[in-house]
Amino acid sequence: MQALRNYIDQQTRSTISDADFALIIAELLPYRLQKKQYLLQAGEVCRYQAFVVQGALRLYTVDARGNKQIHVLGVEDMWIGDRESWSQLTPSRYYIDAVEDSQLLLINCPQAQELVRRVPLVAELVRIQDERNAIATQRRLHDAISCSAEERYAAFIAQHPTYVQRFSQLMIASYLGISPETLSRIRTKLPHVAATADS
Repeated sequence: MQALRNYIDQQTRSTISDADFALIIAELLPYRLQKKQYLLQAGEVCRYQAFVVQGALRLYTVDARGNKQIHVLGVEDMWIGDRESWSQLTPSRYYIDAVEDSQLLLINCPQAQELVRRVPLVAELVRIQDERNAIATQRRLHDAISCSAEERYAAFIAQHPTYVQRFSQLMIASYLGISPETLSRIRTKLPHVAATADS
């Protein structure tokens, strides 16, 4: 639980009180996922948002040919879930599974809304996260439209230097929207980037 407390303090640049943190803890469900175990499968309603205490997960769709398109790579101090399904109680189009054995803290939508109402720092945290997610989505859309595969990979490594040790090249290629063969060529073409990633 200390990881969550540190996360709240860091994100809000405040110090949450013991009383407010106790209210938060009371609403969270500790949960463990083994590697390759699902948190969510397409067609299910996403009942929980998950805070990653330890481990790594991915959120993805599967097309008609069985190809996986990864939309989110989640590690410690990140939230992962299908926000639309979670808030609207509609069937999800996504899968979420564990890339590593993972420890999570789960919260459902009514519990989250109650915390937003009762704990000012939670309301502030939600506002900050919504803003950052909107910015990240805008940047990713820009990169997908305007940047070359090489530029997208270099930016990915700069932003997430440890991900190459935790996610396979196949997963990273899917996340970047490029083929594994293209990623392999990029790593050969940009050895300084590959060296940074592998160090």
